[in-house]
Amino acid sequence: MTPKNELLFCALGGSGEIGMNVNLYGCRGKWLMVDCGITFADPAYPGIDVILPDLQFIEDRIDDLVGIVLTHGHEDHIGALPYLAEDLGVPLYATQFTAGLIRGKLDEEGIADRVKLKIMEPSRRFDVGGFGVTFVPLSHSIPESSALLIETPEGTVFHTGDWKLDATPVIGTPFDPKQLAAIGDKGVDVLVCDSTNVFNFEASGSEASVRQGIAETAAKARGRILVTTFASNAARLVTLGEVARETGRKLCVTGRSLDRILKVGRACGYFKDFPETVDPETAMKLPRNKVLIVATGGQGEPRAALARVANNDHTIKLDAGDTVIFSSKQIPGNEVAIGRIQNQLAAKGVEMVTERQAHVHVSGHPGRPELKRMYDWIRPEVLIPVHGEMRHMMEHARFGISEGVPQAIVQADGDIVRLRPGAAKKVGHATVGRLVLDGDVILPSDGSTINERRRIALHGQISVAVAVGQGGRLLGVPQVKLQGVPVEDEREAFIADAVEAASDAAKGNRRGMDRMREDVRLAVRRVATRWTGKKPIVDVLVIEA
Repeated sequence: MTPKNELLFCALGGSGEIGMNVNLYGCRGKWLMVDCGITFADPAYPGIDVILPDLQFIEDRIDDLVGIVLTHGHEDHIGALPYLAEDLGVPLYATQFTAGLIRGKLDEEGIADRVKLKIMEPSRRFDVGGFGVTFVPLSHSIPESSALLIETPEGTVFHTGDWKLDATPVIGTPFDPKQLAAIGDKGVDVLVCDSTNVFNFEASGSEASVRQGIAETAAKARGRILVTTFASNAARLVTLGEVARETGRKLCVTGRSLDRILKVGRACGYFKDFPETVDPETAMKLPRNKVLIVATGGQGEPRAALARVANNDHTIKLDAGDTVIFSSKQIPGNEVAIGRIQNQLAAKGVEMVTERQAHVHVSGHPGRPELKRMYDWIRPEVLIPVHGEMRHMMEHARFGISEGVPQAIVQADGDIVRLRPGAAKKVGHATVGRLVLDGDVILPSDGSTINERRRIALHGQISVAVAVGQGGRLLGVPQVKLQGVPVEDEREAFIADAVEAASDAAKGNRRGMDRMREDVRLAVRRVATRWTGKKPIVDVLVIEA
């Protein structure tokens, strides 16, 4: 899989899923990586918050990797860098704001001095190991989100990253239709494009339009207002600062991730007119109708501020008559977690407003009208949908063809696609997978640790200690402890039955310690199955006296 005189594309994440974006371009023996993000865990990964891409494919070709270019500062595009960038050992390229966020992450991991981070100017071409790259400003919900114009001897790619068309963004540089048309006039072979909102028949709308919707909702609120949004939605932070000022409320921003956005943004010249904020303790002392709180957790994340507020485990307290505005889109798969928090808030008498009740959110991704305009500007020969589940990418391919794009090819994580020369086609498959961040340790998502944890979560666990003397003679009474086994009020009776089964299996055993251990394990598990219908993990410790 060493690229020859050809242009290859391979997604190691972000194709067939939303999140964990990692894309590779290969040409004349070298590979260029675009983005290196994370996704967030679901209940299938007990005890896990963050999931990382498995980069084994490119790690096996590490000498051929020339650099990593980052389109923007969202976690699903830069979040894996603190854990993987040092081992990859190549320079990172980003615009100023994105670089500021990355630098903070590298500092927290203590590796900032060991990872080269180069700040590049928008709209100015630079070279990365034979790939010509230009950051092309596009609108999104975070400053300096950029498409990438990637020029190689074998062909030219326009890689959109996350984008929408917003002529009046509240923060950052608006897109330039003339620049995009000029790129198309010069000639683009392949458009690699965001698919998230392909089912939306209307444009996503401007961030400027949200201010009025949130302000109208805030004006009706009687008590405290808490607005929850994505921490990295810097544009929404600006909007909320304006709403707080307009409605005569003090602004309280709570959460490390929100603080980081403000800090980096100010260092880059953004948030110049942002109002002065108060801390949570001060916010709670203000009259209820004089404070607007911004907090993370709108997707139901259990450790985020909103979940802690709902659980009465935060300095911020909400009561009957207060209002929570969910200024974000509900990501598929988070419905149960969000519903749980909303039920907790409802029980307190808190009023809730979502995008279904008021205009309090606009997406940062393109609807069909925006996709069509991009096709018209760029005029690619080939469309490669990315950044979506399979249903999004398939529909994006159909839509592109219907709008005159000559060829569209749907790939998934691991598919190696030859973009040029000739018609685009799949030519191989790379190893792909997921890693989990478990505390401070990175593990395979399908390895023994996570599989054992899943089994414990599903079935429970029993520990049995057996003491034996010479000749395998049982000493004393086996000890049995259990966790998560559904016996409840009959716990003592169950333990007595398990102790008896363990004793019978251990008595007179002459076949060695290993066989005794297995006989005890099976005997105790049979008891558990008879009592509960489940097969818990049974661990047996044999002590030889």
